[in-house]
Amino acid sequence: MRRNQYEEIRDRVLAYFTQAHIIITEVEKAAVEVADFGLEDFEQVGLSLITYVNTERCCAKELVLFPGQTCPEHLHPSIGGYPGKEETFRVRYGKVYLYVDGEPTEEIRGHVPENGSQYYTAGKEIILYPGQQFTLTPNTRHWFQAGEEGAVVSEFSTTSYDEADIFTDVRIKRIPSIEG
Repeated sequence: MRRNQYEEIRDRVLAYFTQAHIIITEVEKAAVEVADFGLEDFEQVGLSLITYVNTERCCAKELVLFPGQTCPEHLHPSIGGYPGKEETFRVRYGKVYLYVDGEPTEEIRGHVPENGSQYYTAGKEIILYPGQQFTLTPNTRHWFQAGEEGAVVSEFSTTSYDEADIFTDVRIKRIPSIEG
C-alpha cells in the first residue's frame, strides 16, 4: 500500500471513531494499522485498527470496517503452551455480520466477498448491533463483515499474536507494509 493511500484510509478511520464517540489520542491516531491482507482489494477485504494494549495477559483494540468491508476467515491457533486467543467483539457503531463454525445459516444477510469466495467456509451467522457482543473461543474459524454504514468494534482478548493467525485464504499476508 502506498503512503498516500494509507493516510487517506487513516483519515476515514478517524472519522468513524468520531462518529462512534470514541476518543483517540494523538499517539493512537499516528498508530492506526491498515490491513489490506495483501489482496489489493481493501474496500472489499480489509480492516483498520488501533491496539490500546497487548501484554502477555490481555489485549484491547478498536476495529473499523467500512461499509460492506470484510475481515477474512481465520482462526487464532495454539502456539506452544498458549491455547490461542479468546476474543470478545463488542459493537460500538453500525452492524456486524459475524460468521463462525457451526450449523450454516440458510440465507445469510451479509455477502461472501467475490475475491477468494472459496475461502469462506464458516457459515453460522450472528448479527451484532451496537451494545451487543460475542465471545469466540480459541481455534474458532470466523470472519466478519460490516453492514451498510460500516462498523466500529471493540475487541477484548487474551494476548494477540496477529502474525500467527491462520487464514483460510493462503494468499493473505496479515502484517501490512506501506511503501513510499
